[in-house]
Amino acid sequence: MKKLINKTVFITGGLSGIGKACAIEAAKEGANIVIADRERGSNIKAMDEIRVIQRDAVFIECNVAIYEQVKNATEQTINMFGSLDVALNNAGIGGKTGRISDLEERDWLSVINIDLTGVFYCMKQELIQMLKQNSGAIVNISSISGKIGYPKSAHYAAAKHGIIGLTKTAALEYATDGIRVNVICPGFIDTPLLTKLDLGNNPERKKAIIDKHPMNRFGTSEEVANGFIFLPTDDSSFITGAAVDIDGGFLAQ
Repeated sequence: MKKLINKTVFITGGLSGIGKACAIEAAKEGANIVIADRERGSNIKAMDEIRVIQRDAVFIECNVAIYEQVKNATEQTINMFGSLDVALNNAGIGGKTGRISDLEERDWLSVINIDLTGVFYCMKQELIQMLKQNSGAIVNISSISGKIGYPKSAHYAAAKHGIIGLTKTAALEYATDGIRVNVICPGFIDTPLLTKLDLGNNPERKKAIIDKHPMNRFGTSEEVANGFIFLPTDDSSFITGAAVDIDGGFLAQ
């Protein structure tokens, strides 16, 4: 039995990396898929991959840092499918790195607006609909940086810590409304965001990062997707407010 049959799954940042892997796994489980992302661009093939499994998968252009675009995307989703059953708030950026004293205001805001405020905007709209349904599940994507400090990425760490706070607060606020809210904290996952660190040209740095993971490797998007599929299904019906580490043991040290 497919675990998300006829459920509508709304995914932000779903054209690459973790978001795309989660969309593909949700499609395999029978879900209606809506991808909200800033633009197709070079990632247009991602929709083709998803539609091989779920031919009615929908793309909606959306910048999560702009509330009206988020509102429009969620409303379009409901108009098309009649419900919004599962939300994966995954869209995020790494931003320019530097010590706090070196970061400019625009550097701070560019990350906070997408990685934290964008999650708030999405959750607000998702929760409005889920309250009407008296059902729903939200999964947010944070990071190991949501539980530890991360030098030269204060904006990223602050946003990811904030996502965990938003998740736990929402879980408490809506626990009796048929809505569950959880968060995944991945370690270093082999995605385009990791590629931007240019580790291929810096083997010493790559080894240093891998060595922080007791399993001695990076994770894969598919491994995060497997965790995602568990959280909105009946298999996890008594789980809400949880921050699930998928990190190869990084945070166990």
